[in-house]
Amino acid sequence: MKAFIFSSFGSPSVLKMQEVSRPVPGEKEVLVKVMATTVTSADCRLRARNMPRGFRFLSGLIFGFKKPRKPILGSEMAGVVTETGSKVTRFRKGDAVFGMDGMNLGCYAEYKLIREDAAIVLKPESLTFEEAASLPFGALTAINFFRRGKLKSGEHVLVNGASGSVGTAAVQIAVNSGAVVTAVCSSANRALVQSLGSDHVIDYTTEDFTRNGQTYDMIVDTAGTAPYSRSGSSLKPDGRLLLVLASLPDTLSSYASVLFNKNKLVAGPATEKHEDLEYLTGLVERELYKPVIDRIYSFEELPEAHAYTDSGRKRGNVVIILSQRTKTDGIKF
Repeated sequence: MKAFIFSSFGSPSVLKMQEVSRPVPGEKEVLVKVMATTVTSADCRLRARNMPRGFRFLSGLIFGFKKPRKPILGSEMAGVVTETGSKVTRFRKGDAVFGMDGMNLGCYAEYKLIREDAAIVLKPESLTFEEAASLPFGALTAINFFRRGKLKSGEHVLVNGASGSVGTAAVQIAVNSGAVVTAVCSSANRALVQSLGSDHVIDYTTEDFTRNGQTYDMIVDTAGTAPYSRSGSSLKPDGRLLLVLASLPDTLSSYASVLFNKNKLVAGPATEKHEDLEYLTGLVERELYKPVIDRIYSFEELPEAHAYTDSGRKRGNVVIILSQRTKTDGIKF
């Protein structure tokens, strides 16, 4: 099978298409023919070994220091089950599925091996493979952080970095939870975040949300620019700061700061559960959640897609198709 391999850390040019052996499923695994995958900011950070400050050594222990330990990137995909292990009960050959395999990676290939109890579920018929592939990374991150932060209906939530993959998901999940949502983004992305249901929009190029006197029950920082030292004064008593992306020093200083008040900090990696994907599927089927797709590239164009994601201009998701392109009805630009 064809797969994109990287044997050294660096720019998108380190990604090379090669022929590799097709994996064989174990007794509780399924083999999925990948129809679509994505390029996330996490994929790009791993490729370049460009981690938030303080996490470079830890990432090296997991993913390698001088040479990648996991040479096939890609954490989310949508496709068709082609083989199942002898003890698999959740899926059958021919099932259309989508899901995420987190740090196991391996989705930049024509076939992906994944455990049946991983974050993988049946694809809704209403979604194309491109749309389904764009869902897990952002949505599962948002759902996990909101659960740990104990989001309640009626609370006021601010999403910093609202136009990215996690940001667009956080806006929609918060709206569907009954929250009043303020989205922070550039003016170019105002229409996008409004279309997702945000109640208020702040253009960070003209207004600093930490200095406008407004306070929130929850602040979600997906951009890594709102540590507690900057945004703590914008939290209500008992407010929660969700650091989806932050350096280790900012994370540690934020933890130290909340020790002296009633605020709570939520940080650390999100976990992926197929139950959360089932919840997301329900929202999609009730038309309460929209796939947000910025650009679609062919498999051969994967390095170009990485370069675009590196540019910081990505809105929502960048999708890679490995099959003939199908009609996409999600939001795209």
